[in-house]
Amino acid sequence: MGTLGHHVRSKGTQTESFMRTASIATSTSDAPWGPATSTPIKAVHPRPAKRPRVDEEEEEESDISTILPEPHDSTYDPAQSISNVTEASQPTDTSSTGYKDSKYIVFEKNLMELFETCPDCRRLSDVRTYRRGTFLAIDQKCHHCQFSRQWKSQPAIGSSPVGNIILSAAIYFTGSSYFQVQKIFQAMHLQNISYSAFRRHASSYLETAVIHQWHQYQEAEFEFLSQRKVKIGGDMRADSPGHSAKYGSYSLMNLETNSIIDIQLVQSNEVGGSHNMEKEGLKRSLQLLESKGVAVDYIVTDRHPQIQKYLCEQKITHYYDVWHLEKGLSKKLGKVAKEKDCEVVKKWQRGISNHVYWCATSSSSGPEKVAKWTSVVNHMQNKHTHDNPLFPQCQHPVRRSRDRKKWFQPGV
Repeated sequence: MGTLGHHVRSKGTQTESFMRTASIATSTSDAPWGPATSTPIKAVHPRPAKRPRVDEEEEEESDISTILPEPHDSTYDPAQSISNVTEASQPTDTSSTGYKDSKYIVFEKNLMELFETCPDCRRLSDVRTYRRGTFLAIDQKCHHCQFSRQWKSQPAIGSSPVGNIILSAAIYFTGSSYFQVQKIFQAMHLQNISYSAFRRHASSYLETAVIHQWHQYQEAEFEFLSQRKVKIGGDMRADSPGHSAKYGSYSLMNLETNSIIDIQLVQSNEVGGSHNMEKEGLKRSLQLLESKGVAVDYIVTDRHPQIQKYLCEQKITHYYDVWHLEKGLSKKLGKVAKEKDCEVVKKWQRGISNHVYWCATSSSSGPEKVAKWTSVVNHMQNKHTHDNPLFPQCQHPVRRSRDRKKWFQPGV
């Protein structure tokens, strides 16, 4: 279709004084309107318009390039096509942004083929492109029939292209690294947003959205839990092991639904050292539950001595986490098994650890747990009947063993 128009040679043009230009070399060997030549074309970069601070970094990566064949109409204003691009800064309906729409990788050469000729008179048109991150706008103007149009690769919310925000959200919410994604984009020559724009999106949109969603969820949980006594579990995770941590995150979980109901971030210099962070985190969480009218039935934690003392003073029923209890017991058994004439302890170490979990999961009351746990002393001596009526005998089938060395001997 390009052969129907007048054959003209591409020529570099100078734009208005409010634009700064940079010359780049391009080949027009594939252009349908002229012979294979290498002609300089002006890449035009406008000065950033006044936008909110959230988009200042995106403005730095903006790029405007121009394909302007002759002739020029005397009424053509180079700033006219740029003014249409700034219309993206106007508020748009967020319901029509289409962030769930499918996206595709489009090559620039194939895309420009759609705008080379005027759809009305079939002659060559002036094409001007504007890029900001993953956003691309194309202005087309015909100087023969005065046809003009603008195409945008994606919608916008306010002054921010939706694709840029979606890319930042995808990196942020999947736990990926911006720099790893950038390497992929650079290898494929895909247009990408800058790291400053990514961080600006995270601080202005993504993190605030997460905090807002968390507060809504937490208020709904408190309203539900205020109608009953809650069974909770708590523990702290620090940024470094031992007593050198600077930050600690204390989390409370509803054990009936396995859902987190509160998170408290504690800094060591607030409480006089990292060894006090866990108690302070639990204290803040319990105060929050009390202010919301949530009553605590019991709490399950590790064997932190400060936690034990604090919960005892508050008269809150306190249970140990079975994993922490088994871990401490296994360490002691492992230490004893290394001593002389204690090899039999090593044979029973795994069985004793499993017995701890079985007592916790198969019992319906505290006294029953104690009765099952103390029965292990008789069991290791090959005695499977016990004096406690809550657990009178072992539940495993009776087995006769010929290896007498695996049993403990009384008084030995």
